[in-house]
Amino acid sequence: MSNFMDKAKDFVDKHEKQIDQGLDKAGDTVDRRTGGKYDKQIDKGVDAAQRRTGEDDTSPR
Repeated sequence: MSNFMDKAKDFVDKHEKQIDQGLDKAGDTVDRRTGGKYDKQIDKGVDAAQRRTGEDDTSPR
């Protein structure tokens, strides 16, 4: 299992910007589909996930 985790961490390190952009896009899609009802919760979740990738939020919210 540790070999898998090492590979996953390497992947994230190499693609932090793309992952953060994908998280933003997913958050925007969920926000749009819920009519903005959970905007603050979605933003909070996206921001927390982006911090886990090691790169800060790549787009202003």
